Amino acid sequence: MIQMNSAEGTPKAAQRAAAALPARILGNFALAIAALARPPRAGLPAPSAHAVAAVLVVGAAIVASMFLLDRTASDWARHLPPSFIEAFEQITDFGLSGWFLYPLGFILLVIAAVASPSSTRLAQGVLAALGARFGFLFVAIALPGLFTTIVKRLIGRARPYVGGYDNPFLYKPFIWQPAYASMPSGHATTAAAAAIAIGALWPRLRPLMWLYALLIMFSRVVVVAHHPSDVLAGALVGTVGALVLRRFFATRRMAFSPIDLRPYPWPSWRRLKGAFSPG
Repeated sequence: MIQMNSAEGTPKAAQRAAAALPARILGNFALAIAALARPPRAGLPAPSAHAVAAVLVVGAAIVASMFLLDRTASDWARHLPPSFIEAFEQITDFGLSGWFLYPLGFILLVIAAVASPSSTRLAQGVLAALGARFGFLFVAIALPGLFTTIVKRLIGRARPYVGGYDNPFLYKPFIWQPAYASMPSGHATTAAAAAIAIGALWPRLRPLMWLYALLIMFSRVVVVAHHPSDVLAGALVGTVGALVLRRFFATRRMAFSPIDLRPYPWPSWRRLKGAFSPG
């Protein structure tokens, strides 16, 4: 009789846990947003003169490219061998933000579902550390991309294939059409933001991530989807956006040290195992 009650209680307990799951997820996301919205807990030095100079140099390169390079690059790209273009049409799809945001969103969803006030302090600390790091990656890639998505449609620059390939100064602001959403490049924004964000948390991956980013940027010109100046503008938005968000997290002592902007150590395998092992 006791076994029967236990068997009957198990499904009911599972049902109660499942019913409480959405509220737990929403509550944990609300706590995360509140942590990001809180006032800074530490100050940071102003950006270095070298960083400001680099932004100005890239800005000047964007303007110079519009006058000196864009038309020539588009003409070069459309005369490439079809097989070469087809290869880069496959490569360029890896610059879509979904390759990063969907897995990161799933990880954050799992963390929000698992985190509970009833967990041990060790488990809560490990989950908070993981949530801060994966949350940084998500925000650092998503927000620059969202900015580009809006701004490029307000600028209304025609893509290279519009207007006969010979007019890099064709604009229709506020038209909100894909054919007039060339500057900045969304793929370049995502690639640069991902290179900065992932490289910030895993410094050893920086060379590989920048190789990826440069390949995506080059592909956008090869497939005649963007001018070189569009790609440079997208790279600038993604880079600056991810760096600003790293500073934002550091001032709240989340994922990065406010002293030198280095990433905090990841939870060790021993702590991970201890946090989630039964008993």
